[in-house]
Amino acid sequence: MPSWLDRCNCASGVPHATFEVGQPPPPEIMDSREENAVYDDMNLYITPESFIIEPNGGAEVLVVGRHDKVTRVQPASGGHVANLRPTRRICGVLGTIHLLSCDYLLVATHRLFVGVLNGAVVWRLAGYDIIPYIPNTFQRKENETYLRLLRQTLDTKFFYFSYRYDLTNSLQRQREVAQSRPEVSGLLQRAEQRFVWNGFVLRQFNCDKMQKFQLPLVLGFVSINQVQINGQTFFWSIITRRSVQRAGTRLFCRGSDEQGHVANFVETEQIVEFNGQLTGFVQTRGSMPFHWHQLPNLRYKPRPVLVPGKDHLAACSLHFKEQIRLYGNNVAVNLVDHKGAEGELEATYARLVREIGNPQVRYESFDFHSECRKMRWDRLNILIDRLAHEQDQFGVYHVFDDGKLVSTQTGVFRTNCIDCLDRTNVVQSMLARRSLTAVLQKLGVLHVGQKVEHASDIFESIFKGVWADNADLVSLQYSGTCALKTDFTRTGKRTKSGAMQDGKNSLMRYYLNNFADGQRQDSIDLFLGKYLVNDNEGGAVPSPLESKHGWRFFTFPSVLLVAVAMFMITMTYPAEFNTENLLFMLFWGAMIAVSATGILHYGIEFVQWPRLFPPISFRDP
Repeated sequence: MPSWLDRCNCASGVPHATFEVGQPPPPEIMDSREENAVYDDMNLYITPESFIIEPNGGAEVLVVGRHDKVTRVQPASGGHVANLRPTRRICGVLGTIHLLSCDYLLVATHRLFVGVLNGAVVWRLAGYDIIPYIPNTFQRKENETYLRLLRQTLDTKFFYFSYRYDLTNSLQRQREVAQSRPEVSGLLQRAEQRFVWNGFVLRQFNCDKMQKFQLPLVLGFVSINQVQINGQTFFWSIITRRSVQRAGTRLFCRGSDEQGHVANFVETEQIVEFNGQLTGFVQTRGSMPFHWHQLPNLRYKPRPVLVPGKDHLAACSLHFKEQIRLYGNNVAVNLVDHKGAEGELEATYARLVREIGNPQVRYESFDFHSECRKMRWDRLNILIDRLAHEQDQFGVYHVFDDGKLVSTQTGVFRTNCIDCLDRTNVVQSMLARRSLTAVLQKLGVLHVGQKVEHASDIFESIFKGVWADNADLVSLQYSGTCALKTDFTRTGKRTKSGAMQDGKNSLMRYYLNNFADGQRQDSIDLFLGKYLVNDNEGGAVPSPLESKHGWRFFTFPSVLLVAVAMFMITMTYPAEFNTENLLFMLFWGAMIAVSATGILHYGIEFVQWPRLFPPISFRDP
């Protein structure tokens, strides 16, 4: 008999100390069959004509026609699964997507237990299946490429979901949605679409009364921790949500689009549950909200530049108009350098905010690298002190479990550095710590004047580890490597070993951003529906997957390899060192220099570019 933790073939995770592995949780936290809950345990039947999805204990089944593609919810009493054996058990319906050969059904097959949040279990996606509507069809090589791209996104760590709790909305937005749209049922229908990563594949797979079958996925980070301070036990959680509106990889996705959506926009919510009370503190991060790019060109650090001919003020204005609607007052905390190429972007950002002239937006610039040079990271307290007054004004969302509202959060800190990863996470963790101290004092967990960092060594270690993990996972999803500067987040100080690890991660970022992220960008665009596959690709319509390279792509690397090999041979195995050998060495050395210079000069031709939406051809200044 499978336990509640690993039923429906879902891999079991390590629960928190509240529960024993394999033991049933208390009834009050079991995923109930509420009207807006999603089915969590289902049998999948595959017949030649249809997919049939039967919830265990449910009164209805979902029938998907494999040929006519008609989807319908029907009573379970219709005998659809009589005399059929289930093909497999699944724990979620993720959607459907059309590729070259046919449509494909996406289902969740395995999950890992994360924790219990506000009485609902939260899971992490640990396995999935992609099932063709029409089996044994002729597979064109382009279709296999699309399948690899699809798997690349679904393999991304970490997708989270819950069958009862709306992970896409903050606590405060959940209340607002419930009050403004009480007639809406279903997690997907109430979800904040900015953070539903399978929103496109679920929209392609829709019908009446299907709400209980549609499982929204959030990409980001979730950590739920039961902790104790001063003899008081409470739950402290972090939920990080990555936006789908301008999703992509580090160097291929920068700045803002025409609608004001910015790259790497992330919302992070800190939640405290204590004695029937809930508090939430929300922060955001996102790329500087105007048109700029930093496309790879084989240089270690490509120069970020403004995109010419674009209306930067309009993009910035649209961005903050939306942010004010969503979060209230905004403090734009900019951590980029004040000199060099970053300095030019900082000056542009400051000018645009001045020109917008909105009293609900305040710009706060802090040259992180200059202020904290020589590992003087204690100077970050200068910035936190500057923000303290507004943080106290913004407050937190605070509510009792009976619905009684104590306070709402009236503003947000929108923090960025050049990547919105490393420096940003450090500052966000410090703001979160300050908010947590105020919240725990208000709840009576901390004594008056007591700071959370001094109250418990155990919790301090948990706090630092969770925020460092948050940095690593957001960075992995955007840049391909763990974050930099996490030694400060984990230990409270900058270390030489941490600096060395940052060097390794920086080199790995260089490789991925130049030679691997084009394909990763394509996989995101395909999964999110930014690119729609055309059945005529490779025939009447050229396939975007065909690689197109000029003569330099093959010539320069070939010459470089031959020149290096000949130089080593000439240097290693001379019969004797004479003028002829020296000339050979000089010649091959010159060929190495010429070919390497050519590669760097034409660097953009050697980068792995996205193929579904290739950037306009240009040469970086």
